[in-house]
Amino acid sequence: MKELPSTLYTAEQTRLLDKTAIDEGGIPGFTLMKRAGRAVFFEIQKCWPDIKSLTVLCGGGNNGGDGFVVAALARQKGFSVQAFYVGGDDFACELRGEAREAWLWASSEGVKFDVFKDDQPFEGDVIVDALLGTGLVGHVRGVFHLAINKINRHVSPVIAVDIPSGLCADTGQVLGCAVKADVTVTFIGLKLGLFMHQAVEHVGVLSFDGLHIPESVYEQVSVSAFRVGADDIAECLPARSRLAHKGMCGHVLVIGGDQGMGGAAIMAAEAALYSGAGKVTLATRGEHLTAALCRCPEIMVRAVESGVELLPLLEQADVIVFGPGIGQQAWAEQMLQVVWKTNLPAVIDADGLNILLKKDRFNQLSRKNWILTPHPGEAARLLESEVSLLQKDRISSAMELQTAAGGTVVLKGAGSLITDGDVMHLCSAGNPGMASGGMGDVLSGIIGGLLAQKLSPVDAARVGVYAHSAAADLCVQTSGERGLKATDLFPYVRLILNGKM
Repeated sequence: MKELPSTLYTAEQTRLLDKTAIDEGGIPGFTLMKRAGRAVFFEIQKCWPDIKSLTVLCGGGNNGGDGFVVAALARQKGFSVQAFYVGGDDFACELRGEAREAWLWASSEGVKFDVFKDDQPFEGDVIVDALLGTGLVGHVRGVFHLAINKINRHVSPVIAVDIPSGLCADTGQVLGCAVKADVTVTFIGLKLGLFMHQAVEHVGVLSFDGLHIPESVYEQVSVSAFRVGADDIAECLPARSRLAHKGMCGHVLVIGGDQGMGGAAIMAAEAALYSGAGKVTLATRGEHLTAALCRCPEIMVRAVESGVELLPLLEQADVIVFGPGIGQQAWAEQMLQVVWKTNLPAVIDADGLNILLKKDRFNQLSRKNWILTPHPGEAARLLESEVSLLQKDRISSAMELQTAAGGTVVLKGAGSLITDGDVMHLCSAGNPGMASGGMGDVLSGIIGGLLAQKLSPVDAARVGVYAHSAAADLCVQTSGERGLKATDLFPYVRLILNGKM
């Protein structure tokens, strides 16, 4: 299997890649199907080298055809193969095209196919899900619903062919029910939905095989999004000049920390330092000065009780991080009124987003050098929608936010999205340990620190989101997910941004 590529496609774009490979690349459809089946069988042997039996469940489309190939290859290798056709009773008449060709080949290899019945026990050491592919429309119903539930109840590990059945290939939404796979092998192009929303609980370990499709085919089909990774850091953060000094590395002004909420602003300020900002100033309530200096003496801390007191700090800053712990009371409004008049690049997070909704400011934003970082709840409020509706199509929601607000939008969550209206980026790093207080504050500080180092807003956002998520993944490798603190990420963020991990 090849390393996961960075390009992401919709289901329709993937079908176009397949069609182009057949029509213009001269690769027969059945050849592609056999390659897909071989890729799955290879992965089975790699993941479970000692097993000798499979249960293969096939639908009537090309996804089922891939499953027929898997069954045939397993039979050739001496595996005991239990094979089910899930659909109508007369599948010999229902199958068409390459799927029928694959079924005939598997039958000639001695594979016996039974029509799936819910009361038949599964006998294989591994279950192969080849029920429903990327063309699923609407919720799973009928016999497919029964088959998926039976797979999920069974104790044997599951490998999904191309995509876990029941999962939307474009959004990651579960369409009624979906297979929970231990491994998914996907082909030709990575589907967007494999990395977002509910998909993260269903895909398991993801492997990719391009099925030897020539590069010329990919050049003819547009890409929907790009996965961010370590290569983005190397691209956006070249080695520093040997003549560098702190004035060349940017000055971040973090504004936040109303009464009783100083921790959020302090974490954001420290995160900006760990991401490489030359200087960081924290403008906060006076009660937080001692805590901030004890926590991180490298931060310059100023007590700011009114908007007027903020003005001289804004004159010295290159970048603003506005919102961590700022609350929604009169003090926050004063800070925003002053910030609103500047044209400094800014990261807007947490309650900074919530107070944008007051006096309809959100619809007046439209600034190219601002970055908004909402979680789904904040994004839903900004769009006057519901979280459940927003999550059903995160790509469209992120685009709608960016159109309304301008600048760059980071829609946080499983499969965080970053867009400036031109290109969509997706971060597949991260883990459930990040579900703890302060993670968003740290992210806003990291992005602010990168923005201060002269990265464009979209580059600062995509690199910052990746460094933040990848640092969390490194943290949990040794200590586990439970109990992960936002400040645990700091040393790993520095290593990642310096290309050391």
